[in-house]
This record gives sequence, C-alpha cells and structure tokens, in this order.
Amino acid sequence: MTTLTDHNMRITEMGFSIIENIYSQIEIDRIIKIIDQANSERETFRRSKDLFAILQFLKEIPEIQELVLNTKLKTVIRTLMDGDYFIVKSIYFDKPQTSNWYVAYHQDLTISVDKKLDITGYGPWTVKQNQFAVQPPIEILENIVTIRIHLDDTDGDNGALKVIPKSHAKKIYRPENIDWNKETEVVCAVPKGGAMLMKPLLLHSSSRTTNNRARRVIHIEFSNKELPDGLEWSERLEIH
Repeated sequence: MTTLTDHNMRITEMGFSIIENIYSQIEIDRIIKIIDQANSERETFRRSKDLFAILQFLKEIPEIQELVLNTKLKTVIRTLMDGDYFIVKSIYFDKPQTSNWYVAYHQDLTISVDKKLDITGYGPWTVKQNQFAVQPPIEILENIVTIRIHLDDTDGDNGALKVIPKSHAKKIYRPENIDWNKETEVVCAVPKGGAMLMKPLLLHSSSRTTNNRARRVIHIEFSNKELPDGLEWSERLEIH
C-alpha cells in the first residue's frame, strides 16, 4: 500500500505522484453542479471551442471551497506540505470531448500576483485583463506544489498530462533542449476523483482529445513563501 510518505518521496525524486480516491462520486457531482450554475459572464471565465477555463476559481466561486478542500485533500496537503502552505492560484479547466487543444512541453514558470512592481529577480511580466503574472526567482518556483484534481477518468486519449520524470530538478529546462536519448516520457493517467501532485518545474505537455471524453480538472498551486517589497499573491487563501 502506497502511503503519503511514499508519495512525498516520489514527488521529491520524480517530480510528481498520483493519489486516487480523494473524492467520491457524490462529491464530484456536487462540484460539477456548482460550476455549471456559476455566472459565466465574468472576465475570469474564458471559453473557446477547445477549452473552458475559470481563473481564480476558488475566489470566483467561494461556495465550492468546502467541497474541494475536503478532509482527504486537507490531510494530503498537511502531510506533504508541512502544514504551513496556503493556496496561491486556482484554475478550473474543462477540455471538451471534441477538443483539438494541444499543449507542447513546458514548465510552469510564472506566478499570479496582485500588481506589477519593479523588483530585482522578478520578470518578465504579463498583464491580461488585469491579471498580473511574473516569472519569480527559481527558489519561489521550486517551493510550489501543484495539485490537479480530476473530475473525469483521464488518460492519454483525453488529454492526460505527459511528463518527463526528474526534469523538475534541472532548474530552467527549455523544451528545445530536451535530449530524448536520455529522457523518458510518462503518461499520467488519473482516475475520476483522484489527483496528480507535481512540481511546476516538471516538464509537462497535453495531447489532443481522441476518444470523445471530457477532461475536467481543478488546478491548485500551494506555497509557503511570502513575496518581497509589498508584492502579494493574487489569490492567497489560507487552509483551515
């Protein structure tokens, strides 16, 4: 039986791990119902033929927080993150059954913050619809842990992440420099109600959907680092 300690070791060594059965079917149904009933006219709701996304998900739909942060997930967070981590970013992704959306290999190199400031080591910056993102120093990125909660069975045919194990330990690793003679690719199939935990510096990609099945994921990032000089995480949420 895989313990949370085993998962912690795997995240440290490989950059990712998969934990099953965090949510029941009843909990998943309730989460999806609240999402479907949300007001989708706000600017944080982004929709195209290949993707529906809700930025600042837990902030935009606060009534969903208790369901998402259930007892099992809180146990995972407190066990694997030493109990002092807080949420710094959350996004809901809905990749429809007919999606042709493909994401090439990349690292998650930016954080979401409340404003743009001239701070040494922070940059470049992007600003879209009053949403501020910046690449921080590497130690901030190394500290972050991402949890991807899966509301559907997900495999390589409907957009499960493909990753390069241990690539998170190589600092900034440009996709054009991947040496496929040395690296291996792993498809991270996650059953409905399970979660994938990963480090944002892990190289990862996502393929198009080919099996006519949806892939709905709640992406949450955690950190215990304070930002400098008055800069704040845009979506800081304490875990109680």
